[in-house]
Amino acid sequence: MSPPALVPAPDGPVRPKPAGVVRLIGIDPGLRRMGYGLIDRLGNKLSHVAHGTLVSDSGDDLAIRLRDLFTALTQVIETYRPDEAAVEQTFVNKDPVATLKLGQARAVSLLVPALHHIPVAEYAPNHVKKAIVGVGHAEKQQIHHMVGVLLPGLKVDGNDAADALALAICHAHHMDGRAQAARLARALAAS
Repeated sequence: MSPPALVPAPDGPVRPKPAGVVRLIGIDPGLRRMGYGLIDRLGNKLSHVAHGTLVSDSGDDLAIRLRDLFTALTQVIETYRPDEAAVEQTFVNKDPVATLKLGQARAVSLLVPALHHIPVAEYAPNHVKKAIVGVGHAEKQQIHHMVGVLLPGLKVDGNDAADALALAICHAHHMDGRAQAARLARALAAS
């Protein structure tokens, strides 16, 4: 049986990327719900491209759920063609089984961009909150509000997509520093 279509069709045609734009995808990993958010960055200007939540059927076996998330995230990557990706780092919670399952879903969120030769950055949840809201222990409502401020006019339903957009925005703010560090490391290694 073929996997279900988990990715909603974009509203209208996917707009082409203008010259000089870097398209970023943020991915909020989860086995039940995996959020994604895409933005374009041109200089210091950010604009919304798409966002959504991929959902797996909790009644299916783990392997089927991971396959469905893999297929759906691949559809998103192939539809929007991001240049870079940002994925939330896993935190360890009190339930080791839930942590392992989250780790497996997180592996999908790292693997799909890597298979498409897209560089992947990882950010701790507190780092994202501090980059978006200014405080590392911000509430979900504060993140939603700031995503709307940073991407004017955008209304995001659901925490997963909002968190994914926050990851993309965080990466947009940090990518110049990361690129400089990588260039410096390559220069030092060459000398």
